[in-house]
Amino acid sequence: MLRSYQQTQHSNELFSCNLFAQGRGQSQQWIYCRVITALWNREKHYLWAALMFYTRVPVPASYEHSDHNFNQSRKYFPLIGVMAGALAVLVILLAHQLLPLSVCIGLSMVSTILFTGAFHEDGFADCCDGFGGGWDKTQVLTIMKDSRVGAYATIGMIMMLGLKYVSLFETGLLSITLLVLVLLNGHTLSRLGASLAIEQLDYVQDIDKSKIKPINIASLSPVDWLVSGLFALPALVLLVIVQPSAIFALPAMAVSYWLMCRYFSKRIGGYTGDCLGAMQQVLELIFYLVVLMAV
Repeated sequence: MLRSYQQTQHSNELFSCNLFAQGRGQSQQWIYCRVITALWNREKHYLWAALMFYTRVPVPASYEHSDHNFNQSRKYFPLIGVMAGALAVLVILLAHQLLPLSVCIGLSMVSTILFTGAFHEDGFADCCDGFGGGWDKTQVLTIMKDSRVGAYATIGMIMMLGLKYVSLFETGLLSITLLVLVLLNGHTLSRLGASLAIEQLDYVQDIDKSKIKPINIASLSPVDWLVSGLFALPALVLLVIVQPSAIFALPAMAVSYWLMCRYFSKRIGGYTGDCLGAMQQVLELIFYLVVLMAV
């Protein structure tokens, strides 16, 4: 109902703008401006929803939450990755004026964790505990919903953060430019993969209790996927230009994605929100490691 209302309002606005322009003899540029304004008035709510859900960035008070906005926000998941990567890059470039690279890498990791509120790291930790300690689907899901942190989660997070740190530090020793592009691509492409998993896997928890309930209602349209992919394209093109061998990271991520989807389907019959967080973290690490190996 809400989606139909929004689409009707959007269509009426464009139609009214067109009539007004014809009646007043306005230029074609004015019509383009009105169309862009109308599109922004619609898309900004999707962007605010993405920022609200995936980050700790405050959104405007005028934002009105709805399931439709929440569902459509997924197209901006890679853009959130661009923002996270850009923040990490900014911290490194500024801190490197006064501090050694080893410290700068650590500060950049802290900044992205604060930016997302450890959203994906928390999912990875829950998956480590759930899949590590659970024997069947019920046990896995029960453990994953437990707020306590177990040995599997602790060990998993130490290894994950440690490997990220070492791989980024070694990349930075080779080239700061390469490090910048690796960070941008790692954060962006990994989120694109997690978003794709929602399309291909079944959700396995009680939808009424799910914190990602709206995302499970509808799939993204081909146009939405195109928009989502375009956010990842510029940094990827630059990386391939600077380091052509980095392209091997893409098939490595694809294989890792397929293996994780197969594992989740086999163990619990689909995915949970924690699985998506774990997938983002693993794909990001795989990207860093493969690029480092390919240099």
